[in-house]
Amino acid sequence: MVNSMTGFGRASCSRDGREMTIELKSVNHRYLDLSFRMPRHIGFIEEVLRVLLNENLSRGHVDIFVNYRNTRNDARTVRVDAALLGQYIAAAQQANAPYGLRDDVSLMSMLRMPDVLELTEAEEDKDAVCALAKETALLALSELKDMRAKEGTRLYADLYARADVVSSLAEKAALRAPLVVSEYKQKLDERIEKLIDTAEVDRQRLATEVALFADKASIEEEIVRLRSHVAAYKALLDSVEPAGRKLDFIVQEMNREFNTMGSKANDKDLVKCVLDGKAEIEKIREQIQNIE
Repeated sequence: MVNSMTGFGRASCSRDGREMTIELKSVNHRYLDLSFRMPRHIGFIEEVLRVLLNENLSRGHVDIFVNYRNTRNDARTVRVDAALLGQYIAAAQQANAPYGLRDDVSLMSMLRMPDVLELTEAEEDKDAVCALAKETALLALSELKDMRAKEGTRLYADLYARADVVSSLAEKAALRAPLVVSEYKQKLDERIEKLIDTAEVDRQRLATEVALFADKASIEEEIVRLRSHVAAYKALLDSVEPAGRKLDFIVQEMNREFNTMGSKANDKDLVKCVLDGKAEIEKIREQIQNIE
């Protein structure tokens, strides 16, 4: 079944004082292109997420946003720069020496001085964080894939209907093509009848000219190939495998057949079939750009 490349998924999980939220936003792209936004200190989860996304998605540009909080008691440590604290205290005492003011230096006031306290993040438990990331990403992926599948269902119906239009135009052209040759022969016969009294007519040459015209104007091969392309196109729409790239190739081939038919067409009805077919194929081409 067809899947769109456009979708969104979001999930949050918490385990043992660790909280993670992952958002996935995907749009169409020729290949699978992953862009990560996450805190630097948990950058090691990128590879886990990359493998997981590669296993579940085949095409699309995907933005991955990761928010993480560690609320455990051992998540952070505070270190006092004792040497710098001593410098602040000595400077305060030295500044007060000439004045003999009441000394109101307190521990809390000194600890508030710049750079005396250093807050550091504790080293994360990589296995625990990776497990949490995988769990959260799978939930977000499920939502993303559901949205892509729903959009894909709409695309499937539209693309299948347009394939039927292309097929109908091809059959219309196939029915019209033989009549073009018959009408050409009829016009030649009418012209000859007008000239029959004043000119000698080489019937064999006339038959040869009609045969050459019929061969030059024949679109039978193009119609056969077009039927084959439409059948392959529909089979890909029904395939369980991602088919966006293959569909793009087949649509190019369908367009090629209509172009060839157009170069042979010397009849307004055939030309209309060709133009309508190319217009429908262009609409198909725009739609399949968003198919995985």
